[in-house]
Amino acid sequence: MEPARETLAVRVIPTASHECERTVAGAQKHPTAPEPAPSPTAPPTARPDLELLVHGVGGTTPEKMLGDPRTVRVTGDDTAAVFRRAEDAGPPEDSDDATSGGRPRDEPDRGGRPRDEPDRDGGSRGEPVQEAYVWCNLTSGNASRALWLLLLPFMVVNLAHWMRPAAPGRTRTIRLYGLLVRLAALSLTVLLVAAACEVALDLVAWQCAGVTACSGRHSWLSFLSPAGHGWWSAPGRRLALAALAPTALTALLWYLSHRTWSAYESHRPMVRTSETDPDAGALASPGFWYGRRLGARLRAAHTAAGLLTVAAALTFPALRRDHHPALLHTLGLILGAALLGWALTVVVVVCRRGRSEARLDPKTDRHLVRGLPLGALALLLLAALYAGWSRPRWQSAGRLPGDPVFGTLMLIQGVLVLALAVVAYDLYRRNPDPRAAMSGLGGPAVALLACALGGVASGGVAQRVADWLDGTRSSLSGPPVTLTWQASAIPPLLLVLLATTALLGVRVGRLARAERVRVRHQHPGEPEDPARTRAIARTRAMATLTDRAPLLLAVVSVTTLLLGAAALTGSQTTGLPPARAAQGTDEPVRIAAETAQALGSWLVGVGLLLFVTWGRRAYKDASARRTIGILWDVGTFWPRAAHPFAPPCYAERAVPDLTWRTATWTERTGGRLVLSGHSQGSVLVAAAAWQLSPATRERVALLTYGSPLERLYGRWFPAHFGPDALAALHRDTGPWTNLYRRTDPIGGPLRVPGEPHVDHEPLADPRAYGRSPEHPLPAPILGHSDYQDDPAFARARARLLARLHPGLPAQRPSVQEDEAPMS
Repeated sequence: MEPARETLAVRVIPTASHECERTVAGAQKHPTAPEPAPSPTAPPTARPDLELLVHGVGGTTPEKMLGDPRTVRVTGDDTAAVFRRAEDAGPPEDSDDATSGGRPRDEPDRGGRPRDEPDRDGGSRGEPVQEAYVWCNLTSGNASRALWLLLLPFMVVNLAHWMRPAAPGRTRTIRLYGLLVRLAALSLTVLLVAAACEVALDLVAWQCAGVTACSGRHSWLSFLSPAGHGWWSAPGRRLALAALAPTALTALLWYLSHRTWSAYESHRPMVRTSETDPDAGALASPGFWYGRRLGARLRAAHTAAGLLTVAAALTFPALRRDHHPALLHTLGLILGAALLGWALTVVVVVCRRGRSEARLDPKTDRHLVRGLPLGALALLLLAALYAGWSRPRWQSAGRLPGDPVFGTLMLIQGVLVLALAVVAYDLYRRNPDPRAAMSGLGGPAVALLACALGGVASGGVAQRVADWLDGTRSSLSGPPVTLTWQASAIPPLLLVLLATTALLGVRVGRLARAERVRVRHQHPGEPEDPARTRAIARTRAMATLTDRAPLLLAVVSVTTLLLGAAALTGSQTTGLPPARAAQGTDEPVRIAAETAQALGSWLVGVGLLLFVTWGRRAYKDASARRTIGILWDVGTFWPRAAHPFAPPCYAERAVPDLTWRTATWTERTGGRLVLSGHSQGSVLVAAAAWQLSPATRERVALLTYGSPLERLYGRWFPAHFGPDALAALHRDTGPWTNLYRRTDPIGGPLRVPGEPHVDHEPLADPRAYGRSPEHPLPAPILGHSDYQDDPAFARARARLLARLHPGLPAQRPSVQEDEAPMS
């Protein structure tokens, strides 16, 4: 009889239920359990094995992951932790009963076999000991995280940083790519704060408060009205008071970035001294998941940029007014020069080299991180004092000079995106990858969309506030025409998007009809069920839409670029909103311009209303809060290397957690480990495997299922998950098997070259076409879920364990075991 073994496999499991809050509650019920040590009576040849379960997108509870209502937290905290069944973790330290909290030893396990009954190879149980790593609270569960929807442009531009093509040896070009993305991200911060200044300083304090007809309709502005002759009625003082709003917004962004870094991204990865495979890419570098230095530097630079934007909005309108006395004008010139000089310093800081990934970099550049925003704050206070200085003849009329600012920002963003496209294509053509999305231009396209989102949101908010303040639309000049033109571009963009979607729908319909023939051929001899055949074929066809995402993004990005160029040209040449600029033209052109302007403002208003509604609902409704949090599970995988105000990166906590747990367990026990990940969890599993030392990787196998590693990450992030990187991981780690279905819209084959092959044959879905003695009820079409219930899952895991240590006895898979229900 073979000696008993404890088995470890790391598995990432999805679920249709998102119950992160219950995870924390469960952790509070049970004290942290002591780490169970190997049995002192075990034979010398016994090797412990373990299965570590890590859930995928959406999260779940450890009770569901482990299939047992009694779980104990082994290690971790309320944010992310590792759990075991109570019986597997042993009794808590304060328990007098050896079976306290666990299942009685004679109670059957989930396979129907008593827990102490030997299995076929002499072990004490047919399943490995399981652990569940729960990380859902990193991305969902908190009411404030619903407001992360407002940071969408920042998250999108941060993604563009990681979407560069793979180009080994092109160090300078790669650095230029990162520099252009960081500059585009900086322009988004300036755009956001400038939009806040437009609303608070121009529309509210300058235009509405300066006009009796408008301030009279809003009693809360009466103390700013010139008719009251109050101290705050002077234009400069009104502007200085209104500057509190964009200043508070900048401070809030700084606070959220600093707080989330401390909670999520301040955990150090394991320090490794061994060399890594150069083909593995940056993900194998020791400092990849620890961007402390760059994050602090970017946070200081973007905070300073926001404060300088507010200071400029106060200084330059007053400077244009000041010609006499000469002393005040000279002071204004000096202040303006100081603002420009400090802004140039911010740009230089952003342009400096980005991340230090080859090693852990604990430096923080303390003087720079503190001095840069403090200097900007000092200049802002001086600007408020300068603007508030008494100027008896200064009156507010028209708009503040905002059109040149927004037009310049729009032009700068367009130039940066075009330059980024040139650099990205140069990288791609040196090392072309036919699977890379958009021929390596995915990063520039995403950066363009981020800039478009920022511009459209800014224009829409400004137009909505102007309409709210000026009900008659006669007393205010309104927002800058550049913002109005940007909002007016939304309706034609939606028309193009709807047309493209309709074409994709037609293609899916044709593919579904072709799939019906394949479905019928795959089930010969069974009675034909037309409805069943259509359902299977339609699911397979819909799953292919994921592969059409590059086409959709290409159409949207090209349309956005053309509409943006048209909006910039129209605003700068006419100086009028689209509806007024079209006066005197042909009737169809005039109607189209008026419709686009009205619909654009209305659509942005509806979008903002939905954001507010979702945010309020998330604050009151836990299920809605979790749903909104799920939206960030994919977008926030990457570190904040381009924009520090993007939502936090959960992988900078999750990957070190998995790496520490895997490395310390294998070193302590010498046992076998199967890292098994589903969906987004497979990406965490791969990232953790890259961080392991070569000696640890030899004891680790990978089992991925429903994995987007190649289908999404490999195509959109080729420099980090391209074929060379995945092949290096396959070469350096233990055995690897990938399971997928044709009905899965997310997971797919990995296409990793080498022997043995990583990809398993596509799993049957549904597992049975019609009713049979084995399946008396209709088998569901599973798509992306429940991979672990398929018999192929048990067979694949058994083969991986057998291949890890050929010299050790290994369990032989059998049909009976494969048919047993899996956890």
